[in-house]
Amino acid sequence: MSQTVFYLMPDNHNQMSALDAVYLAACQLAEQHYRQQKQVYIHCQTKQQAYAIDELLWQFEPNYFVPHNLKGEGPVTGAPVEIGFDTLGPNKSRQVLINLADQVPQFAVNLAHIIDFVANDDTLKGIARKRYRDYQTLGCQVSTQTLAE
Repeated sequence: MSQTVFYLMPDNHNQMSALDAVYLAACQLAEQHYRQQKQVYIHCQTKQQAYAIDELLWQFEPNYFVPHNLKGEGPVTGAPVEIGFDTLGPNKSRQVLINLADQVPQFAVNLAHIIDFVANDDTLKGIARKRYRDYQTLGCQVSTQTLAE
């Protein structure tokens, strides 16, 4: 059974948009799981979003570098963190899914640990509520956790 954790995003007082805060949190969580030697797949809604996440990971300080690639690029064996946006999911087995798409990807149940977000935006909260219900329907064990600022 997949474990799904929804991170509740804090109020953003530093002029960052709700989505940008989610993107940054996703990259930070990918870095944490990489440090724990877990294989991570970041699922994006669009190609543009995937490129934005790729660029954000390149901006990390050298001490926090996260080896990553866009799906279909990089080494044959794949980097520890893969970023994609198609409906097929990761190219190889991964332990962690970080979902940034508006829907629950069908392949989500194939991963043991799923991370999702409730952005600090009323419209995005409604979309997250639907994903929460969809994960439950798929048989995932769902919990919420506040993301520290």
